[in-house]
Amino acid sequence: MHLVIALIQTILIELGVLLLLKERRIKVLLSSVAVNVLTNVPLNLYLASSDYTWSRVVVCELIVVAIESLWYLCFTGNFRQSVIYSFLCNAVSFLVGLLLVIIVEYVLLYC
Repeated sequence: MHLVIALIQTILIELGVLLLLKERRIKVLLSSVAVNVLTNVPLNLYLASSDYTWSRVVVCELIVVAIESLWYLCFTGNFRQSVIYSFLCNAVSFLVGLLLVIIVEYVLLYC
C-alpha cells in the first residue's frame, strides 16, 4: 500500500511541477505518469530491500533523473528542457516526500 501512495503522490507532484512550468502538451504530461510508474516502483522496491543510506538514495535519484531526462527528450525534442523537467520534478517530489516524512515523524513523536 505504501508503494501505491508514494507513486500517486509522486505522479501528482510531478504533474503539478510540469503545469507550473507551463507544460501543456498532453503527450508530455501523460509520459510523466508513465515514466513515474516505470522508475518510482523499482526505486522504492530496491530501497526497501536494501540498506537504506542517504548515499544510496542520492545515487538512485541521480539514476532516475538521467533515465527521466532521456525519456522526456523523446517527448519534448529538447535536451535542455528534458533535463530541467526531470531535475525539477524529481527534486520537488523528493523534497515534498521528505517534508511529509518529517511531519509524520514529528506528529507521532510529540502528539
